Amino acid sequence: MKSKSKMKPVLIEQIADLSMQLSRPYLAEYGATRSRHDFTQRQLLSCLVLRAYLKTTYRGVMEVLAVSSALRQRLGLDEKLPHYTTLQKFSARSKVVEITQKLIAHIGKVAAGGQRAPSAAMDSTGLSTSTASEYFQSRRGNRCNQWVKLSVIVLCGGLFPLGLELSLGPSNDRKQARPLVEQARQVAQPKRLYADGGYDAEWLHEECRAKWGVESVIKPLNHRRDGTRSGRWRSLMSPEYLKKRGYGRRWAAESFFSGLKRTMGAALSARTTTQMLAEASFRILAYVLRR
Repeated sequence: MKSKSKMKPVLIEQIADLSMQLSRPYLAEYGATRSRHDFTQRQLLSCLVLRAYLKTTYRGVMEVLAVSSALRQRLGLDEKLPHYTTLQKFSARSKVVEITQKLIAHIGKVAAGGQRAPSAAMDSTGLSTSTASEYFQSRRGNRCNQWVKLSVIVLCGGLFPLGLELSLGPSNDRKQARPLVEQARQVAQPKRLYADGGYDAEWLHEECRAKWGVESVIKPLNHRRDGTRSGRWRSLMSPEYLKKRGYGRRWAAESFFSGLKRTMGAALSARTTTQMLAEASFRILAYVLRR
């Protein structure tokens, strides 16, 4: 059995390979026709994926590449390495999140295998914008009132995402639900979609069932005093109905978040909104490629 020290470099090289291969259809070779054409967009994106996976800085990933000829070869950077500020500027581009969404959708489509998946789960979590713990901040009298909100739909079983949305939190879960479902609808058609009470809305049931052809199983929030619920589909969501439809599989989304945070970390180092969203998207992509 190989030791971790021997396995890790191989895994990093595989992530670099996958990033270069999968991004080819979604990125032009160069960002501008009049640029110096020193480095392709695929090379820069792959460097940022490695930075996220290694949980290091822009300078740090350049230092790793400088001492690893195998990694440089995988990325086609044998002769010259980009300056760390080149990576920073590329990461600040607004379309970076869109590119990672397309790559993750591609991976999700491959994972689904073109067949109808049994079920999927939708949920959201927060990625901290500070490395200080909530306890430390509360002791100082500060409250963590903003974070990067990650919303995903993942396949139950394989835990590969079909779509993701990133925004600044806090916000109502239903705000990200429509674009999230629209992304997943282009990737696969599971039999059922599970979600918690944060997504309770009749329009979301209709969106899933009428447009996507997926049975929505969403825990309802009782807003009426007598416990009744309005809407054709919401009225069906009794505890018995949820149990019969296997609502416990909703925890697949929680499992995805747990693995993501344990592997990639739960705190972001970026400070501007654009960079925070970009860093979060690269972490998710690196985690999915690693799996």
